[in-house]
Amino acid sequence: MFIKLILITAVILAIAFIGFAISILIKKNGRFPELHIGRNEELKKRGISCATSQHKMEQEKAKNAKLYRKLTLLDKELESL
Repeated sequence: MFIKLILITAVILAIAFIGFAISILIKKNGRFPELHIGRNEELKKRGISCATSQHKMEQEKAKNAKLYRKLTLLDKELESL
């Protein structure tokens, strides 16, 4: 009984994979759908990006703000001379 269940499951999975492969081959730009959020065009249109990208952008903003703060402090010290 258990062997029959495993064989039936394997056949169903094989049919599903074959169907998926055929659909990729038949499509004009036959490739796997893009699952990474950062490269998905529809999500970009909606302004959604991945957490890694958002983290990098925020780190860059913080770095720029820190550099700006240092420059303004240096300018104030130079003006006082």
